[in-house]
Amino acid sequence: MSTESDNQNTTSAGEETFNDAFQQLNLHDNEHAEGEAGERTEEEYGQTQLTLRAIVTTKEAGVIIGKAGKNVADLREETGVKAGVSKVVPHVHDRVLSVTGTLDGVSRAYGMVAQTLLDSPPSTMGGNSPLLGTHPIRLLISHNQMGTIIGRQGLKIKHIQDVSGVRMVAQKDMLPQSTERIVEVTGSSEGIRAAVWEIGKCLIDDYQRGTGTVLYDPIRNLGSNGGDSRASADRSRYARTGNGADFSENSPRRFRERASPSTAAVDEDMQTQNISIPADMVGCIIGKAGLKISEIRRSSGAKISIAKAPHDETGERMFTIMGTAESNEKALYLLYENLEAEKVRRSQAQE
Repeated sequence: MSTESDNQNTTSAGEETFNDAFQQLNLHDNEHAEGEAGERTEEEYGQTQLTLRAIVTTKEAGVIIGKAGKNVADLREETGVKAGVSKVVPHVHDRVLSVTGTLDGVSRAYGMVAQTLLDSPPSTMGGNSPLLGTHPIRLLISHNQMGTIIGRQGLKIKHIQDVSGVRMVAQKDMLPQSTERIVEVTGSSEGIRAAVWEIGKCLIDDYQRGTGTVLYDPIRNLGSNGGDSRASADRSRYARTGNGADFSENSPRRFRERASPSTAAVDEDMQTQNISIPADMVGCIIGKAGLKISEIRRSSGAKISIAKAPHDETGERMFTIMGTAESNEKALYLLYENLEAEKVRRSQAQE
C-alpha cells in the first residue's frame, strides 16, 4: 500500500471546464508533447509503465479494497498492476489510490475501480453521481503536464471526451503545498477506461515535465489548518515528489540514479528544470530586495533565474532551476511553499 495523499473536495468555485482551462495553462507544454507524438504505436503506449494517482473518499477506499482486500487483489491479478490506497489517518477524510503498471493495465484498472464503485456505491454518494451509470474519478495530474492534456485551444481534452464519452473538469488551483491539480473524470466504467488510456498517452509523451512534481499530501494540508499535531510536525519535512525524492531528515540520498538522460545538464550531476509562476505571485517569491529568492537559492543550493518578461499570453513568468536533482527538488518545494503561504495570506486578507 502506498502512503500518499489526496484532495478534499472539488467545488464549482475551484473548477474550470476545458473551454476556460486552456487559457490559463502553459500552452507551450503541448509543443514538447506534440514533438514526440507519433513516435510510439498504440501497442508501445500500452506497454509503457506509468503511475497514476486519484483521490478517493474513505468510504470509496473501503469499496475499492473490498472485504479482506478481495476487490483490490482481484484488480491486481486481472490487470497486472500494483495498486494501493494510502493509510487511514485520523481526521483526514480522503485517501489516495495509486496505480502503477503498463498503460494498458492502469487504464483497465481504473475502469474496474469505476465499475466497482457503481456496483457498490458508497453510502455517502447517495445519488450525488451526476448521471445514472456514471461515477466520478478524481485524478491527480501535475500542473506542468496539464497543458498537454488540454491541448491547443482545448482540442486535446475535447478529443478525449469525444472518444470516451466522459465529462472532464479541471480544478483551477494547485492543491495546497503541492504542484498537482485535480482532473475529475465522470462517465461509465468503459468511458473512464478509455479516458485514462488517452490521458496516459499524454502523460507518457510529456513525461519530462512531470519530473519534480510535488505530490499532494492531505496530512500536511491538515497540519496547515491546525487540525492534527502529527500533521503539524510533518510540515517540517519536505514533500515526496514525482521523482521519488524524499527530503525527510533520515531519507537516503540516491538522486543521481533518478536523473533523466534527456534532461538538459551541465554535467552528469546537474540538470535544469523550468516552471511557470503566475505574474501576480512573482513578487512574493522574490521578496523585498530579493531576500526570499536568495534564501531559496541558499537553502536548496540550486541556481534560480527568473525571466524578465512573460513567456506567453498567460502572463506567467518562467523560472529556470539548475542544480542536482536533490537541490532542484528542494528548490521546487520551497518555491511552491512560498506560493501556498501567499495564497493563504491573501484569502485571509479578504475575509
